[in-house]
Amino acid sequence: MEDPAFTSPGRFWRGNLHTHSNLSDGVLPPEEVCRRYADEGYDFLAVTDHFIGLYDFPIARTEGFQTPTFKTLLGAELHSGAMENGDLWHIVAVGLPADFAHGSAPHFVPVDGMESGPDIARRAREAGAFVIIAHPEWGGLSLADARSIDAAHAVEIYNHSCEVEADRGRGHWHFDRLTEEGRRLTLCATDDAHFRPGDYFGGWQMVKAEENTPEALLAALKAGHSYASCGPTIEDVRWSKGVVEVVCSPATSVSVQGRGWHVDYAHLDGGTEVSLPLLNTGDSPWVRLTVVGTDGTRAWTNPVWRS
Repeated sequence: MEDPAFTSPGRFWRGNLHTHSNLSDGVLPPEEVCRRYADEGYDFLAVTDHFIGLYDFPIARTEGFQTPTFKTLLGAELHSGAMENGDLWHIVAVGLPADFAHGSAPHFVPVDGMESGPDIARRAREAGAFVIIAHPEWGGLSLADARSIDAAHAVEIYNHSCEVEADRGRGHWHFDRLTEEGRRLTLCATDDAHFRPGDYFGGWQMVKAEENTPEALLAALKAGHSYASCGPTIEDVRWSKGVVEVVCSPATSVSVQGRGWHVDYAHLDGGTEVSLPLLNTGDSPWVRLTVVGTDGTRAWTNPVWRS
């Protein structure tokens, strides 16, 4: 087994894939949002405003705010159709063309005759976007809802805004259930920043690519060359028969999650390297890894598969 995020060529670039501006319900104009992320040391950003009629279906044109060291990807948070609980779908699409056709979503409530959530997700993927099931815990997604988005590349395992404001920022349950069913998805950590107090610079994606360009970043995301974090840095992960070797920033623990209850765990007490035997997860079809930093924050790798 190998994790291509750590074996593919290139270096890691830090970015945020879910952000809002005053083109929808954010506080700041797109240029200022980009400036703040660049000043914070981010390498890239996707401004993903709410793609509904209330805001005239915006796709923020951020290309002009790029610098030699800071890049942007076009995107939007798509809304169409009703989930099982009756609420409107939220699907993040990064890498959308600027002329992506809107559907019939006039507001944040479903209406008759709307395109379904799965259908708009498929259209986004066919248009070249990286498609993310957004904040499944916050949205109250059922498992059937999550299964229905068959065009998804990824699930938000951490959404900082939802964690700060609603204590519903996780996506572990939905992600693992889909993975147990054989869906080969990746995971993302995002801000979902609106630049309200405390909802920014809290979750990010580390993307491995040979260059920091929108095209290279998007290709790397689709290929799974990334990991998600809200704190720790993962420098290397090497899977071999019966053991995983991890190098990371100072951590309290490293755990390996597999199917169902199958978990392996090591306590690090601030250490930065561990060789963790895979005693309970050795028969799981897939495994993924969580690093818990000394401050309690986490980083997550994508699943790797044994077949």
